Amino acid sequence: MLKPRSNPLNYLKHPSYFLSNHFTTISGFRQVNDELDSCPNLLKVSEFFNSNKKLDGYSLVSLIRKCTQLGCYSYGQQLHSYVLQSGFVSNGYVSTALINFYVKFECLDDAQKLFDEIPEPSVVSWNSLISGHVRCGEFSKALCLFMQLEKSGVCSDAFSFTAALAACGKLGLLRLGMSIHSKIMKYGDECSVVTSNCLIDMYGKCGCVEEAICLFEEMNDRDTISWNSVIAACARNQRLEQASRFLKQMPEPDTISYNELINGIAQFGKIEDAIALLATMSKPDSSSWNSIITGYVNRNHAREALEIFIKMHFEGMRMDQFTFSSILSGIGSISALAWGTLVHCCTIRSGLDKSVVVGSALIDMYSKCGQVKEAEILFHSLSCKNLITWNAMISGYAHNGNSNKVIELFEQLKSVKHLKPNGITFVNVLSACWHNRMPFKVANNYLNSMQRDYGINPTAEHCSAIIRSMGQEGEVGRAQKMIGDLGLGSDGKVWRALLGACGMCGDVDVAEVAAAKLTELEGDNEFIYVKLSNIYAMHEKWEDVGSVRKEMRDKQVQKEVGCSWIEA
Repeated sequence: MLKPRSNPLNYLKHPSYFLSNHFTTISGFRQVNDELDSCPNLLKVSEFFNSNKKLDGYSLVSLIRKCTQLGCYSYGQQLHSYVLQSGFVSNGYVSTALINFYVKFECLDDAQKLFDEIPEPSVVSWNSLISGHVRCGEFSKALCLFMQLEKSGVCSDAFSFTAALAACGKLGLLRLGMSIHSKIMKYGDECSVVTSNCLIDMYGKCGCVEEAICLFEEMNDRDTISWNSVIAACARNQRLEQASRFLKQMPEPDTISYNELINGIAQFGKIEDAIALLATMSKPDSSSWNSIITGYVNRNHAREALEIFIKMHFEGMRMDQFTFSSILSGIGSISALAWGTLVHCCTIRSGLDKSVVVGSALIDMYSKCGQVKEAEILFHSLSCKNLITWNAMISGYAHNGNSNKVIELFEQLKSVKHLKPNGITFVNVLSACWHNRMPFKVANNYLNSMQRDYGINPTAEHCSAIIRSMGQEGEVGRAQKMIGDLGLGSDGKVWRALLGACGMCGDVDVAEVAAAKLTELEGDNEFIYVKLSNIYAMHEKWEDVGSVRKEMRDKQVQKEVGCSWIEA
């Protein structure tokens, strides 16, 4: 959902925008509520605003809730202005209703400002803000707010705990989740079905299947969510037989029950079994099919994914944005431009081509198919872009060797409000520095900025990219030390990058160390022997070249034949 840009305070600065003269008298809350119930659309809300009535606190709460339900952002802002003008901002019920309103439109900063203005926020106000951050994917912030609530003197309730548990599950924070579990037991809420369901879900997402199963078996009352949570906990952690057993024991399995198991099988089992399970479902939905398509794509079986996509189409199933996103990822991996164009047409027909999820997938697909201009057009046409969209375009430029554009777009991203570069962004930027033959100092500045300004710890991918830049300037000894300093010595990617960097500057000593480490981690492969042989040849060490080639023959290591993919 797009975040509206206007500010409710503007209505106070420009009285003509605000309908304060239209609120005069009211005979009672019931009259307001009756009229609100007859507001089926935006027009009716507009008519009510012109009804010359003055609002009290109860009426305001009801009106704000109705605007929230109907998605009437502009009228909600007018109500906010009325609240500010009439002094209702200190009313906890009114402010909480406004917090929920802004959360609905993902305006979390406005919700936070409102919360800060409440003199003594109740647990309901806290819960509205915490759950709002969870719904918007701001899990770390939600947990920070929960910790503040714990210190505020206001007692947490079941809603506080369940929101915090959901955030712990999403972030995989087992210890914090267990700490919250202890608090729940202390408050005596562990027997609640809703709370138990959230605990099962949290333990499942944190990989603690036994704890999830134990909680499930201790429940006296179970609902459908309880069964689905324990099935999901097993399926997501490769306990497919247990998940299947629970599905068979479940009194009335629903579509979600089957989908959880299908998703688990598609990820970790035989996809043919997932397809067989799909065939037994009476009411499969798009998620049922999406899991199988995604399973094939993740296993690099894009052709099989396309077959399922076609079958899904002929079965008359509705395709959602995740269907298109997944199949476009598979199409991009095999550079099947004709199929990509066809799927693009399907997204237009479905009205999903402007979705940020589908739009980002289309940008990625066209970039991988070498159609950067089409990717650019799509990028600029999207009215709403998230970080995935920006990364798709930046990665597209990097994939097609346009390093200048990578840096240019990265600098633009830094100025976008509410978005921050992540680790994927910096992998592309550091790679662009190497491709663009930028001085190592420039690449190192980006690496330092990544850690200092954005709190991102370097991964093997970042280290590999920066090592290539160091190799251009003969700094491979320093690169070897950096691998140890970052604790990445057990990752083959960094040693592969270091051996490649030695090939640029011809450092024999470091190359031999890198080759030995890479052999230890990945075993014998042609890359190691060919690189080492070439480095010896650079220094005319022909005996060493002969030794390497003899070792290749003795170990029967074959040099792989180069190939390229051309769509037929």
